[in-house]
Amino acid sequence: MKLGAADIAATLRREIQKGERRQHERLPAERHLATEYGVARNTVREALNRLEDEHFVETRPGSGTYVTFQPQETAAKAVEQANPLELIDARFALEPHICRLCVIHGRRADFDKLEALCARMEASAGDPVGFAEADTEFHRVLAETTGNGLLIWIIGQINSVRSQDEWNRMRQLTLDDGIIAQYNTQHRQILNAIKTREPERAANIMKEHLETARLSLTRAAAT
Repeated sequence: MKLGAADIAATLRREIQKGERRQHERLPAERHLATEYGVARNTVREALNRLEDEHFVETRPGSGTYVTFQPQETAAKAVEQANPLELIDARFALEPHICRLCVIHGRRADFDKLEALCARMEASAGDPVGFAEADTEFHRVLAETTGNGLLIWIIGQINSVRSQDEWNRMRQLTLDDGIIAQYNTQHRQILNAIKTREPERAANIMKEHLETARLSLTRAAAT
């Protein structure tokens, strides 16, 4: 399976969280990472940009990219051991309010990013891998739109769980054409509510979206 920027970011994020790549350590050059993962350099660059947004790394012009995150053992262990249903519970606690904050802080440029991601997801019918990558990015950009560094970081931790093998197994079981279509409708409704500055409507649709995901995961876990 071809790796995307989200997959590479998740792999590097896990390595940093586990202390395999330590604070102040210089990461390999983009061309070396591209060769290691079998992807284009712009894919690696996008992954590093995401990690920089989440304050895991820092790019220093003319010098390279360095790890800035200091892992906390208990936090890394909690992330590593979380399962998909625990992830949904955590998202329930955060993402409805993230939608409210997007209404307050969102700008045209943010909405354009979210619009493009909705279009990517809608074009991914029959492509669970492509849909999942765009879906992860959609929720990351929602967090980014709040301007709250802590929320951006927490969503980054959640996204690292979504890259685990157990989550990938669940994704294969749940992301059929019907559920992708339902998620796409909900994503579009969330974005429309944010753009029309309706915080509670956006939050409520996000709750419905996460409940849909919970039910889908629960059914998959029973198989």
